[in-house]
Amino acid sequence: MKKINWKQLAYDLFIDIAAGVLIGVGVYNFAANSEFPLAGVSGIALIFYRLAGIPIGMGSILLNIPIVLGCFKTLGKEFFVRSIRSLLITSVLTDYVAPLFPVYSGDRMLAAICTGIFSGLGYAMIFMNNSSTAGMDFVSMAIRTKRPHISLGKIVFVLDFVIVLLGGVIFRDVDATIYGLIITYLLTYVIDKIMYGIDAGKMTFIITENGRAVVDVIDRYIERGATILHGHGSYTGQDKEIVMCACNNKQMYIIKKMIKEVDKKAFIVVMESNEVVGEGFKAE
Repeated sequence: MKKINWKQLAYDLFIDIAAGVLIGVGVYNFAANSEFPLAGVSGIALIFYRLAGIPIGMGSILLNIPIVLGCFKTLGKEFFVRSIRSLLITSVLTDYVAPLFPVYSGDRMLAAICTGIFSGLGYAMIFMNNSSTAGMDFVSMAIRTKRPHISLGKIVFVLDFVIVLLGGVIFRDVDATIYGLIITYLLTYVIDKIMYGIDAGKMTFIITENGRAVVDVIDRYIERGATILHGHGSYTGQDKEIVMCACNNKQMYIIKKMIKEVDKKAFIVVMESNEVVGEGFKAE
């Protein structure tokens, strides 16, 4: 039998509990009271909560039973077990801990913002700990396994949109549906920023005839390393040097300005970089 790492288990439980409280507060204290339709299994559980009074956490567990039975073969055992644990903890905290906090009954836009931020923080913590809360995460991955030509982003978007729209149609609340879509966008944005945005920056490719001078300028003004690649122009047939450099957003402005002083004909491509790992950046 595999030896249990108690330290790791304690850390995992701490993350699940902290994330579960955030998700529970977002769903129960803000979304439920403001009658927002949400995406995912939580959104369907909210529908049953409003229609039949079934607790949100309990509803999430019941709705996940057929999903779990249908998807467990397509998922790794460790990820599956961790996800079930996160689901149970989050559901229990939503039903028994979140009600202990005050329920917000103010402006609906503020409630929508808080729903997206609190829930987004919670989900990001769970995802970064190599887990999930089952539900539509399992369904999305199962569909992706069966239909690999469909991007995961499209699958998630369609599922979320349909569930939010379903909640709006059932309760005939157009404003709530719009708020639900705003929450879905905000939640996704928060998750991306927490998981990748902290280490986000810019990536640039500078096509020039004087790569050495460009590299020297970058090193002199922002003390950032760069890599010189060798390229060949398809139209001109001339050999070129391509300088690749990763930096933060503020440094990119300086790079663009200084390079033009070295080579006015330089061709500069700037791209978003979600995460940079390595020396001078985030350590792996």
